[in-house]
This record gives sequence, C-alpha cells and structure tokens, in this order.
Amino acid sequence: MVQFRKIAKVSLILVYLVIVAGAVVRMTGSGMGCPDWPKCFGHYIPPTDISELEWHPNISIKKGQVIIVDETLQVARDDFKTSTSYDATNWERYTKHDYAVFNPTHTWIEYINRLFGALAGLATFVLALYSLKFWKTNKKITVLSWLVVFAMGFQGWLGATVVYSVLEPVKITVHMVMALVIVALVLYLIFVSKSTKSHFVYDPTLGKWIIFALCLTLIQIVLGTQVRQFVDEQIDLLGPGTNDLWLHNPDLLFYLHRSFSIAVVALNLFLGYKIYSQKLGFTKIYWVLLLILAEIISGMVMFYADFPFSSQSLHLIMASLLFGIQYYLVLEVVYAKTSHKTL
Repeated sequence: MVQFRKIAKVSLILVYLVIVAGAVVRMTGSGMGCPDWPKCFGHYIPPTDISELEWHPNISIKKGQVIIVDETLQVARDDFKTSTSYDATNWERYTKHDYAVFNPTHTWIEYINRLFGALAGLATFVLALYSLKFWKTNKKITVLSWLVVFAMGFQGWLGATVVYSVLEPVKITVHMVMALVIVALVLYLIFVSKSTKSHFVYDPTLGKWIIFALCLTLIQIVLGTQVRQFVDEQIDLLGPGTNDLWLHNPDLLFYLHRSFSIAVVALNLFLGYKIYSQKLGFTKIYWVLLLILAEIISGMVMFYADFPFSSQSLHLIMASLLFGIQYYLVLEVVYAKTSHKTL
C-alpha cells in the first residue's frame, strides 16, 4: 500500500501541473496554439516556424499533415509528394473550426500543456494497474483507480471539445471543474491508502459546515471562471495594453464573485475558530485560511493594480489548491465521525 500511495501522490502532482499549465495557457492566450487535437497542426511534434506550414514544391507530405492556405487549414488526404504547383485535390479543408493562425510561442505553450496531460494520464494508468493487486482485499481502491483513468480520458475529450469550439466559455468551465473532480478522486485514494490516520476529535456539527465550505469554494471557482471570461472578452474588445479598462464596467457576475468571497471568508474563519478553540486537531484549516488570504490579496492586486502579469493564473492555481486541501479536510472529518461510531 505504501508504493500505491507514492504513485498516487506523483499522479496528484502531475494533475496539478496540468492545472498550472492550463493556467499558463489562459494567461498567454495560447488556447488555440494547436488548432487540432490530439496532434498539433497534424504533427506529433509541432512546427517552430511558419515555413513548416506553408506549401512547398517537391516535398513529401504525410496523410493528416496540416498547412495554412489563404488563412484556412488544409489537411492532406493521403501520403503524396507535391509537384511544382499547388493541387487542391490533394487537400481537404479542416472543418472543426475556421481558426487558422500560427504563433510559435502559443503553439509550444499549448503543446507542453498537452504533454503534461499525457504524463498525468500515464501516471494514473500506472496507478490503476498497480491497484489490481488490491482487487481481492479492497475492491473500492481498484474501482476508483480505474475511474480516475476514465476521468482522465474524459478530460482529454473535453480538452478537444474546447479546441473545436474555439474556447467556448461554458466548455472551459466544465473542463476546469472536471480537473477538480480528478483531484478529489486521487486525494481520496491517497487518504484511504494511508497506513495510519492522525488523531482527531469528533464534533457532530463540523462535518456539515466543512462540506458547506467546500461547496462554497467550488461555486466561487465557477464564478471566477465566468469573470475571467468577461475579462477575456474585454481584452478582445479593447485590445492589449488597456488593463485599466478591463473591469471598468464589470457585469453582475463580478460583483457576485467579489461579494461571495465574504461568505467564504466568514465561514472558514468560523471553522478555524471552532477547530482551534475546541482543539479538534484538524490543522489543515490553517492552510485553508492562508490560501484564502492569498486569494483575497491576489484578487485585490488584479483589481487595483490592473492585472499584473501572471496574477490571474496564480489566482486560479491557488483556488485549485484551496479546493484540494478543503476536500482532504472533509475526508479527515468524515474519518473522525466513522472512528467515533466504531468506539
């Protein structure tokens, strides 16, 4: 079980690295850096220069290879060698969308994001294979481990739909929520595979409050993704270099997101006081409070300092870490209740 837990921790780190990479993709506007999926411009290793995506005479072309012609993506129908002039019959237009822009920086940022996703998927697959040894003694671990693998596959499919939709806001939000679901599943496997559990004092009301706090955090994250989409729309409308205007006339979701944070802070301060004053032993609440403080500070910096570089990405990454710690705290509280009942 010790080895299984180590693999689960590696999987969790890689899943969080995917979230970090995804945040960098959003921060740099690289979401369409690879306009197709799972390849990138029809290549397993993406191009580094626009010349690789232009038609050239007397070169070998592989089936599925992509070039840009008249601001459209053209996909090779079969393997062939080009002649002295462009022959449209050898190509078919890419029909998933009509986005045909090549930016090498964006392409490689998105490609690295996909590599992290592949590594995380591989780690969870290894975890699932290792879990088969527990099938006779603890079927739940095996079933959940394979559920993580299928969840990673579903997440990959969601990533493809995000690209095909040219970064549709709702699909980006679902993609983010699914990442948190995977985090929760892996954290559960880490928790149940722990050989010795810490000592906690049972409190009959704490569990409901902790779960409520986790739900508030999840709602706040979803609201945050919608605010981020509003900011992205303002960037498209006003152009880069107009940071001071991005939230000049915010929509209702921004005020909901900002006001909702008051409830999140108040509830978690109450939980922190309750745990501390009653000496319940759930020390992860202090990490929760620290992350909430960091979230508030980063939110204020974005609003009052006009979105310094990487501030939005850090805000999202800290929110995902906050969710993970709160979820693990929920598991500890549930364990304390179960242990109390068995006494």
